[in-house]
Amino acid sequence: MGRLRKKRAGADMGLQRRFARRVFLPAAACIALAALAFALYALFTLQSGRGAAVVFSLCVGAALCLALWLLGSAWVRRVSARIDELSAFARRICEGSYGLTAEAAEDGELGRLAGEINALSEEIVRASRVQTEFISSVSHELRTPLTAIGGWAETLEYDEAITGESRRGVEIIGRETGRLTKMVEELLEFTRIQDGRFRLNMERMDIGAEVEDAVFTFSRLSQREELALRYDPPEDMPAIEGDPERLRQVLLNLLDNAVKYGRDGGAVEVGLSAQEGWVRITVRDHGPGIPPDELPHVKEKFYKGSGKERGSGIGLAVCDEIVARHGGQLSIANAPGGGVLATVLLPVNG
Repeated sequence: MGRLRKKRAGADMGLQRRFARRVFLPAAACIALAALAFALYALFTLQSGRGAAVVFSLCVGAALCLALWLLGSAWVRRVSARIDELSAFARRICEGSYGLTAEAAEDGELGRLAGEINALSEEIVRASRVQTEFISSVSHELRTPLTAIGGWAETLEYDEAITGESRRGVEIIGRETGRLTKMVEELLEFTRIQDGRFRLNMERMDIGAEVEDAVFTFSRLSQREELALRYDPPEDMPAIEGDPERLRQVLLNLLDNAVKYGRDGGAVEVGLSAQEGWVRITVRDHGPGIPPDELPHVKEKFYKGSGKERGSGIGLAVCDEIVARHGGQLSIANAPGGGVLATVLLPVNG
């Protein structure tokens, strides 16, 4: 339904724009030329000594044609400006600015078009609200049983009586439970962002300590995956204004992606530096990289590429939102020589 209305709105805008440029403007130009011809004919008649009445009639006709051309040009400019305004408005909705309302002051086709765009915006808002409520409800319902399953799996791992294939099965249960729990937490974060409950608790923090903690957290996992996790901490780093918990979430997510997608590359490299009022954090793997056609979409909500790894599809979208709310920037690119390079830029002064 939304796509149909969007297509219809775009067709209406294009039709009126083509009418203005291909029909009315050429007609107005012809009228202007006719007015010029009338004026020249009047001048010739006057010089030939013909009647003043004929000259007067021609001058009046030329004046009327000129007035019509001026009024028509003004109308075309007004219609074109309104079409451009509605086009920009529809573009903002397509880019995610839902809930906007276009002014529908005029009657006729443009007024109806503005009404259709408003109906489209309201429909998207309703659908988004239903989606957010559903995700939040399901995520909360999954949280409790996953916690119970994870707890029992951890308990059974310490049971020495469980050996062989049974122990391997318990380890798989624990690992998959952890993966599902991470997905649920990401979905809950997404709903908090969507409904405005997402908040940052800003304070002066040591970003170097947070990076070291994140690297230490993943050191055991990288060893299990036979990956070398390399990090050379800088000697002196400025404190920044940020939310330690949220930034730790970003770092853990980037490291998790690097370990998952770059496990065949043999190493994951983490970097931290300060330059010209900014703190720069990099996480690079040496895996296969991201296909060029997928790279522009990796930070979009619910986007899943062609990789075999499974996930919620919103981890990077949440990270991008967290970094943006800190006044920073998150970029994902294919690194020279292979692999993926994730870069976080954070302002020192917040």
